[in-house]
Amino acid sequence: MNTQSSLAQAGNQAQTQAQAGSYITTQDGVQLYYKDWGPKDGPVVTFSHGWPLNSDSWESQMLFLADQGYRVIAHDRRGHGRSSQPWEGNDMDHYADDLAAVINALDLNDVTLVGFSTGGGEITRYIGRHGTDRVKKAALISAVPPMMLKTEDYPGGLPIEVFDGLRKASLDNRSQLYRDIASGPFFGFNRAGANVSQGLIDSFWVQGMQAGHKNTYDSIAAFSATDFRADLAKFDVPTLIVHGDDDQIVPIDASAHAAAELVQNAELIVYPGAPHGLTDTHKDRLNQDLLDFLAK
Repeated sequence: MNTQSSLAQAGNQAQTQAQAGSYITTQDGVQLYYKDWGPKDGPVVTFSHGWPLNSDSWESQMLFLADQGYRVIAHDRRGHGRSSQPWEGNDMDHYADDLAAVINALDLNDVTLVGFSTGGGEITRYIGRHGTDRVKKAALISAVPPMMLKTEDYPGGLPIEVFDGLRKASLDNRSQLYRDIASGPFFGFNRAGANVSQGLIDSFWVQGMQAGHKNTYDSIAAFSATDFRADLAKFDVPTLIVHGDDDQIVPIDASAHAAAELVQNAELIVYPGAPHGLTDTHKDRLNQDLLDFLAK
């Protein structure tokens, strides 16, 4: 075997080993990319991301907590980031089962589940479907539960026209949609006197465009129309709820305030003036609040 082919074979083998260490395959054949940072014997915290982002959106919290001795794990949701882009299964039940696949494959126990926005729905549905045998605590950050969509028995939600508008904008020009969301309401950059960060706008756009078009389109229904009220009633672990009172994406009254009433003994922390994307705009405060919650 010549040197060039030996190097090529070694490179292919190294790539295969790297993928084996960073991907989990679900029962329906979807490959989920994940990060596993920090000491392997540390207390475990998992992070579930928002739409249309991926696990990169949690890097500030993961780096901080890993430095504090926690084992932090985050996966790219199916159809997002570096995970597979399946045509089917882009719904909250599959998202929850995918999280279960990560937890089971890595044999994680006493886990604190942390979910942002759509990811908050993911961890809520996980508890609803899989219980809390492996769960120690839960944290809902700018999260969508109990439900975003206005219905006859949930009048505090947003009208269907809001989400139909998102679907239309996604089909018309989803690249522009992501730029508009990031440069406007997501980080509160449309507010007077806002300190606009082009870096955060670019990061949101890049993550969004890594996701599959069909997957992000279907996910609009998943995060808006899923009813999590029965799932929240099954919470029996300490739960932290963090939300900004200037959240223009997931208004606080129909989400955090309502969720806090459904989860027994939930701790609600409201960030005055904070936007939806407070994991970035208020990351230092959130990092400390998460650390304090984990230490209790």
